[in-house]
Amino acid sequence: MEFDFVSYGQRGPTAPRYFSPEQLAQLSRTARRVPEVMVKVTGGGRDGHGVAAHFDYIGRKGKLEIETDDGQLLGERHLGKRLVANWDLDLYPARIDRGRLSKNQWRRVPKLVHNITLSMPARTDPQKVLAAAREFARENFALKHRYALALHTDTPHPHVHLTVKAESEEGQRLYIRKATLRQWREDFARHLREQGIEANATPRALRGRALPRKPDGLYRAEKRGVPTFACEHFFQMVMERTLRRNSQTCAQGRPVKTSQSVISDWRRSLGVVIAQRDFALAMQLARFMKEIPATQMNRPVRTANGVSPATDLKKSATSALPPAAGIQNDWNCTLQSR
Repeated sequence: MEFDFVSYGQRGPTAPRYFSPEQLAQLSRTARRVPEVMVKVTGGGRDGHGVAAHFDYIGRKGKLEIETDDGQLLGERHLGKRLVANWDLDLYPARIDRGRLSKNQWRRVPKLVHNITLSMPARTDPQKVLAAAREFARENFALKHRYALALHTDTPHPHVHLTVKAESEEGQRLYIRKATLRQWREDFARHLREQGIEANATPRALRGRALPRKPDGLYRAEKRGVPTFACEHFFQMVMERTLRRNSQTCAQGRPVKTSQSVISDWRRSLGVVIAQRDFALAMQLARFMKEIPATQMNRPVRTANGVSPATDLKKSATSALPPAAGIQNDWNCTLQSR
């Protein structure tokens, strides 16, 4: 990891006394709100039929090419059955009757593959996204797990579907945890930067964006034009009830302490940057800190003195530079001119 001071739910490390060039670049990307990469696990087949159907989906039944881990480009119909046999997945049950299993029993059935989506915002070069995804897969899975990938450009966001065999050639299973996804995001962003695309991989809370996302099903229904009034109303009711419960039970708990520690680390980081006399980056950080919402986790967060941590952060951002050589006046003028 290049630069990591966010706590992920508990007190994290404080800012160092000196930032390396790589860490300064990471701070600059975050302050400039460089496009964030998306790495998402979308599921995985538990029987041969489901795996073959997914391969046919990402290959659009022969209309798109699927690139395998040995460099082959395959674009034939019913390619899924061929890949299932090539990956020795035909040794597992061809079809599992899910209707005869309870939800818990179905969850205990091990996945044969993991379906992963690597995506970037609109107007990103699709071929460079594909090249970065290819290098990402090669770095993480080559000679260990079989994989195949396909580029999709039928949506404004170019994305790559990556299918990885869950069990390696040595019999070790691939377990995907939160730390794994964080590392994969950073790896994918690094490969995109090697392709000349500005990309970043930071947590939402670190960027001051703690708003919950809509459920994936609701988002997709809206994209299809399906009426979602009842779903939106239910989702809003659940959100309000959750936030009300959190405001009553967690007002002084770990979430607030986490928010305060992240804000405190931003302040320390700004101080380190100023001490290194990188005033251009310091001004970027100050602008970024002023844009952090005054509410965290969709509710006001107050400290013992009654001041929001984010509000306190904005005040410190405007008075952080030393008043030497007239820098303080230029600093305040620049901030007020926005």
